[in-house]
Amino acid sequence: MLPSTGKIRLLNRIIGSRGVPDPIRSVNGPDYIRAVTSIWTEKRGIRIDFTQSGQSKQNPCVKYYNRTVRFDWLTHHLSETLGKIQEFTTSWLCIYNHDRPNMGIGDITLIQKLAFAA
Repeated sequence: MLPSTGKIRLLNRIIGSRGVPDPIRSVNGPDYIRAVTSIWTEKRGIRIDFTQSGQSKQNPCVKYYNRTVRFDWLTHHLSETLGKIQEFTTSWLCIYNHDRPNMGIGDITLIQKLAFAA
């Protein structure tokens, strides 16, 4: 989970390249992060929809992604340092986004899906 400043920095980058989303769907998360994110979205006129507590099925994309991360590499790769974990994660995310077909979106990659949406 990203801290609130990291989440806001990431959202600013996404908005810079993709435009303002409406709405943003999010799990409730810790109160402080939820409050900071809510203030940020209110200032920009962005609606945020929080899932109900304990209802992970309300956000199936995140649930599917987390399952994929857990089964595709987390259970198969143990690293002794944070640097090695970050390096492997960066490499895996590149493969996941650019090379790995996703059955949920018609057996195309996420990058191809974004290109079609643009």
